[in-house]
Amino acid sequence: MELSQHRIVVTGGAGFLGRVICEKLRARGCDDILVPRRVDYDLTDAVAVERLYEDMRPDVVIHLAAEVGGIGANMDNPGRFFFANMAMALHLIEQSRKVGLKKFVQVGTICAYPKFCPVPFQEDELWNGYPEETNAPYGIAKKAALVMLDAYHRQYGMNGVYLLPVNLYGPHDNFDLHNSHVIPALIRKCETAINAGDDSMTCWGTGQVSREFLYVDDAAEGILRATEVMQEPIPVNLGTGYEITIKDLVELIAKLTGFTGEILWDASKPDGQPRRCLDTDRADSLFGWRATVGFEEGLRRTIDWWRQTGMHQTA
Repeated sequence: MELSQHRIVVTGGAGFLGRVICEKLRARGCDDILVPRRVDYDLTDAVAVERLYEDMRPDVVIHLAAEVGGIGANMDNPGRFFFANMAMALHLIEQSRKVGLKKFVQVGTICAYPKFCPVPFQEDELWNGYPEETNAPYGIAKKAALVMLDAYHRQYGMNGVYLLPVNLYGPHDNFDLHNSHVIPALIRKCETAINAGDDSMTCWGTGQVSREFLYVDDAAEGILRATEVMQEPIPVNLGTGYEITIKDLVELIAKLTGFTGEILWDASKPDGQPRRCLDTDRADSLFGWRATVGFEEGLRRTIDWWRQTGMHQTA
């Protein structure tokens, strides 16, 4: 698919990942990109979604919009996270079928994988167990969209793409201490401690669990490459294959930010899934994608953006 020849709607296009997707679409020569705003279109409402398709008349929908957050936000909002993410996918995919959309791209989540999935996570393991409990409602809602896309492909011939990006990070991320994911939260914790002259900071959990992280520009390129090439909603991981414990991550971010105080751990708080690391061979074989930004380089860019721009916007 030559994306520059099509009218493309990017839900969540004003967000962290969406803004990079839109930049990369423009770099590909796309000048017909539409970004629905929540104030105009409530994607959890079927009537609003129908009106969106009537107003915007897309050929392609890249669905990034989600209600999402870290462990704390997932624990506080399990019902809302399930409903909102399930409803958005349900209405958007059904309306795509009705209008004969050329392609629907669903960005899922690795929270859909089983809690004790063998590492590295392979796409064929997606159904071999229940997700980690703190984010299961969110992960299952996103996984249900895969089932819907597959069913619509088999019954109606609808072209769909389903991608499973690992935890994203980078400039313009959400740095709210309660709602953010781990990297922006840790960067802000370190910066706050440095500015306050604190001699220690406390982190959630034990630090023993591991995670994998993907720089936002790499994720955006993988999503667009899949949009260009894929027709069938086969689940495809997007990641780096590089795994790091939270303890080592905290120490690395402390080093890069210049925080030299003591790092304390609150083991009464949950760790989340024990390990996360993806097998990305499928993305390479199906559409020739591999991540290119090294982890320390990505962290430096993110810290620099926060210091130069982000912290002033949040203050």
